[in-house]
Amino acid sequence: MRLGVITSGGDAPGMNAAIRAVVRCAIPSGLEVVGIERGYSGLISNQISPLDLRSVGKILHLGGTFLRSARCPEFKTIEGVQRGADVLRENQIDGLIVIGGDGSFKGAVKLGKHIDIPIIGIPATIDNDVAGTDTTIGFDTAVNTALNAIDKIRDTALSHERVFVVEVMGRDRGFLALEVGLTAGAGIILVPEIECSLKKIIEIIKGYEEKGKATTIIVAAEGIGNTSSVVKYIEKHTSFDVRLSKLGYIQRGGSPTARSRLLANLFGAKAVEIFLEGAKNKMIGLQDNNLVAVDLDYACNTWKPLNTNLYELAEKLAV
Repeated sequence: MRLGVITSGGDAPGMNAAIRAVVRCAIPSGLEVVGIERGYSGLISNQISPLDLRSVGKILHLGGTFLRSARCPEFKTIEGVQRGADVLRENQIDGLIVIGGDGSFKGAVKLGKHIDIPIIGIPATIDNDVAGTDTTIGFDTAVNTALNAIDKIRDTALSHERVFVVEVMGRDRGFLALEVGLTAGAGIILVPEIECSLKKIIEIIKGYEEKGKATTIIVAAEGIGNTSSVVKYIEKHTSFDVRLSKLGYIQRGGSPTARSRLLANLFGAKAVEIFLEGAKNKMIGLQDNNLVAVDLDYACNTWKPLNTNLYELAEKLAV
């Protein structure tokens, strides 16, 4: 049997480790493995090559994905999905492991309607917004990358008694901003899921000032809107010197943490295991420290709630 593996959507640290785990668990189990390059774009254009035990050597510690990834608007069309299914048939691929986020899984669900083969998802996204799993490959690395940057920014904030607004990734969700803000000791955390008005931000900052706090770190998910306008509003309504720092794509890169590598190994091995057992259209997840297989459709079409308990804890600790 021939098993295909593909990385799709935004890259996340630990994707390479997941590919390695899939290959090194599949081949000793009697499977042939092929890699599909450049995501669904590469699938449509038949960019497929064999993978062996040695081809995934020396990639465990590398960020990104050596199979590479690409956006593919064509795969959002019926014709594009049908072409992908045809390529899988032409290459006699008996199963597909998709490593990516909810967008990648939505594509996988569509693909599964055009070809009757097992499709298994492995969640890898720094956004951690995939339902059915407590955490995703790459999330811990992104948190630590942002945390390391904020620790450095704090030195300047303290030295110059400034307010810093630090924008982290999270176009639609605030999982990254929340965990970074809590672990960085941010005074204010702004996420798309929880409303915090500009007037409320000023009240909080002035409250800190009255308590003798000469600086404040504000961690904001990019999805809250224009963070530059937040900076301008604070400057207008307080006496603080305010700076904006957008961390940007550094959060996607870098060597994966031990946690991200561990998840990649566990998820990759489990994906091969359930494929051999005959599972179809499932995603590997972690729930209460247990590996589980959830419906792929559920994983990509269910709204994963933000942990408001963490938000409340962050507010309690920010005094």
